[in-house]
Amino acid sequence: MLKPIRWNTFLRDLVVIQFGFFLYGLAIALVVRASLGTGTWVVLEVALAGILGVKIGTMTVYMGFTVLLIVLALRERVGWGTLGNILSIGPWLNLCLEIIPTVKDNFVLQVAMFLAGVLIQGIASAIYIGVDAGAGPRDSLMLAVHRTTGLSIRVGRAMIEITVVTIGWFLGGPAGFGTVAFALLIGPSVQWAFKLFNVQPHKPEVVEAVAD
Repeated sequence: MLKPIRWNTFLRDLVVIQFGFFLYGLAIALVVRASLGTGTWVVLEVALAGILGVKIGTMTVYMGFTVLLIVLALRERVGWGTLGNILSIGPWLNLCLEIIPTVKDNFVLQVAMFLAGVLIQGIASAIYIGVDAGAGPRDSLMLAVHRTTGLSIRVGRAMIEITVVTIGWFLGGPAGFGTVAFALLIGPSVQWAFKLFNVQPHKPEVVEAVAD
């Protein structure tokens, strides 16, 4: 269940995957600053952070490890990139939130920032999943659902996002109409980016055995 580390390309993979993590943090920050409703996981994390009395960033790490346990139970392969996702995106998100101002009373700019965030998050997912060092815990869950149910990436991701935001909303998280739009759009964004970068999330075992 653990992806082997390819030491001959590790430094290159590390740079590429960190760029993907940066884009992911930027994408979340754009959606948050658009003020149309946060991303689905953020709705749940904000709600739980308030209940548990911890910072949102800390809750993001806790949530990452919690989802990782579910992913391991579903026997999805993970790697060093999975742990890197949990530990790296939070700091990038904090940095981007400090730089990007909140936008209000400018609906056109808000929508543009929101859509840019959704698009960039799809690209970020394809970039770091394409490194094949193990997807992040949330994307690993998406891939596990895709593998175990046969559902498309688009449908599987949408189902996960809608479930998460519903729980977060009931717990008092900051959901808005943008949150619903995010849940519906992120799946197509990720699937489009996978095709653009020719990412194959589950390679045939024979090919992997030869590569190893």
